[in-house]
Amino acid sequence: MAEAADFQGALPSPARRRLGRAASLVAGLPLVAGLLGGPGASLAHADEAPSGSRTVAVSLSSFTPAAPVEDDTLTISGTVLNQGKQTVTDVELELYVGSQLQGRTAIDRAAKRTGYTPGVDGRPINDKYTLKLPELVAGISRDFSLSVPVEELDLGDGGVYQLGVALQGRTPAEPIDQVLGMERTFLPWQPDTLDKRTQLTYLWPLISSTHLTSETETGSDERQTPVFADESLAKELAPEGRLGQMVALGKGLPVTWVVDPDLLATVDAMTGNYRVKSGDRTVAGRNQAVANQWLTSVEAAVEGRKVVALPFADPDLASLAHRGKHVSGSLSHLQQATDVAAKTVETIIHEKPSTDFAWPVDGAVDSSIVDVATSAGASKVIARSDSLRDNLEYTATAARPIGGGTTAVVSDVRLSKAFQGPMLNSGDSTLAIQQFLAQTLAVTLQDPGNPRSIVVAPQRMPSASQAQSMARALTALDAQRWTRPLDLVSAAAVEPDAGATTTVAPSSRYPKSLRKQELPVRAFQDIRATQNALDKFTVILTQMDRVETPFGRAIDREMSTSWRGNPVGAQSYRDGVQKNLQSLTEEVELIDKSQITLSGRSATIPVTVQNRLVQGVDNLVLRLSSDNAARLSLGEDKGTAEQPVTVQGGHSQSVKFDALANANGQVRMTAQLYTQDNKPYGEKMQFTVKVSEITPTVMLVIAGGVLLLVLAGVRMYTQRKRAALLDPAAAEATSDEDDAETPRPVNENENEAAAGEGEGATERPEGDIREPDPGQASDPTPDTEPESGNASGPGEKVDR
Repeated sequence: MAEAADFQGALPSPARRRLGRAASLVAGLPLVAGLLGGPGASLAHADEAPSGSRTVAVSLSSFTPAAPVEDDTLTISGTVLNQGKQTVTDVELELYVGSQLQGRTAIDRAAKRTGYTPGVDGRPINDKYTLKLPELVAGISRDFSLSVPVEELDLGDGGVYQLGVALQGRTPAEPIDQVLGMERTFLPWQPDTLDKRTQLTYLWPLISSTHLTSETETGSDERQTPVFADESLAKELAPEGRLGQMVALGKGLPVTWVVDPDLLATVDAMTGNYRVKSGDRTVAGRNQAVANQWLTSVEAAVEGRKVVALPFADPDLASLAHRGKHVSGSLSHLQQATDVAAKTVETIIHEKPSTDFAWPVDGAVDSSIVDVATSAGASKVIARSDSLRDNLEYTATAARPIGGGTTAVVSDVRLSKAFQGPMLNSGDSTLAIQQFLAQTLAVTLQDPGNPRSIVVAPQRMPSASQAQSMARALTALDAQRWTRPLDLVSAAAVEPDAGATTTVAPSSRYPKSLRKQELPVRAFQDIRATQNALDKFTVILTQMDRVETPFGRAIDREMSTSWRGNPVGAQSYRDGVQKNLQSLTEEVELIDKSQITLSGRSATIPVTVQNRLVQGVDNLVLRLSSDNAARLSLGEDKGTAEQPVTVQGGHSQSVKFDALANANGQVRMTAQLYTQDNKPYGEKMQFTVKVSEITPTVMLVIAGGVLLLVLAGVRMYTQRKRAALLDPAAAEATSDEDDAETPRPVNENENEAAAGEGEGATERPEGDIREPDPGQASDPTPDTEPESGNASGPGEKVDR
């Protein structure tokens, strides 16, 4: 009704203009009939050239000033392109002013229309601002620039007006003046500053994907030189890159910086020596200067400003809520990522951030996501208005309580998605900026007596062109005629509207398109396996933080929101972390042994532990077991023995076990390292011990020795008996001397003599009594000291 009424009074007064407009109206009637599907309407074929008001494409490359006042001159520049098959003659460009658009929905509808609709698209302004162009041959484009004083637009009260740049001309098929192309945009008109303005909070995200691996150069580098997957981050940090532009543009804007601490930590690692993967090897990184320059720029840009730190690596809250919470231990990683966030940000850019905010993907929330977010300490959740819909006639204030002491900060969906298009050409950017400004003014004019607070949460990783468009839009609001800036922390504290929605939808209402992009359950199972392996490894280290910190942060990166839409890359990263950790744990291992032969009934069995890490290991126990304790026992007739192990970095040590052989044969031995909580560490090592020294010959030798001792005793007895017969006094002395002597080998002749006397043999001549044989002069002198039969002390360790 309002649009029709506006059209009835829109025709210009000059007769020539009336005739031209009438001709345009007549020419447009068949098109309207075709759109309505009435009689005579024909179906357009895909291969037909554009016709009617779509013959010429009109694009706008600039619109300045974006929010003019009365004394300004509006300048609109752009390009026209003949998309038809015929030459367009009598080409004129005119500026059409439409009626004031009532409400945000009216802006949405106007933005979707294409072509020219008589009456709806308003009236042309004064003839003297018409721009004539040369004829347009098919496929030819021309640039243009229209300049019009704002006062000539004859605008009424403050509000949002539709402006259209229309191309009028003729073709051989239609030799009358008609509109052959039009592009619409919006003019936010508020020449005076309003008393009650909308508080506008704009989030400025510094977030990137994962670039840093869990590796360090050679795996055990003393300096822990970081290894990057590639050098793509350097391109983003460059002045013309995405992150370089975000910092340069955001420095002078009234925004709230939302930072992923992982990005700062990664760039900080890049400022020193670092390596970059190149196939199966790594090469030296060369972009330290770029990293240093970017961090310096960030520190200057955020100085004295509000900074919000997300949990480290920006974990995917929805994936955790819908899939991760069913895998034990997953939620604990979110708490750790939150705990480390503030320290990381403050250490690197020297600003204390707020860590109270959680930001689910696209602001989509349900009850399970809120529960997970608040479990890690967040008290405020950044949602979006298409997730928490209000049944109000105006845009509600962003903040509202949702129960449990949690505040939902609901961003405006229209404004948050305003710059999600490619923005690769100036035409797309110009239209997006004007529509954004129009929507902000429309919010304020919805209820001028009720000032509200609205929040804009754009895409997480804007491109450089998108960032430029966002910055231009915010710069256009500098005059603060209908908005004024507010930081996110303050926005969360604004008193909520009484009628705003405070009920969060259940998990079943979560958008299916977003659910398809979530990390699978397998991802969290992989994370749990990596964490278990890390826990088992770090307990043996003397400097566990050198491993626990980098791998802990790598596990955080495995849950990053940036993996959405890249399941192959996410799986590859998780596999890489597991492989790297496994290679480190294998640096501490048992050295394989071949078969050994036991020498003697008792001996020592050495087992060597090797540590190729740069730090020492302790809290390990080496356990050695025999599969046949009856044949070969360890210690006091036991089948198993164990000893504590401590090995310095870069060393090997041998641990010796006492063994006792009881029978011949082969015995399989098993060596296994254990942590102090009795969990196996590394692979077990098996080897064979051959017990071959307890043979019949050895037994005969032992029996012969026993026999010699018996014979020595007999000799002593016979000597005493004979001495007693000859001289009792001498016999007593001899007995005392013999008692003091150590038994020695018995001479064969002495044995015979003693035997003869004992059996009544013929008495020998006087003086034929034989003295003890001192040994033969030809016996060799021993060339070594007697070898001790005692085993080496248990637990003896030898450095290699």
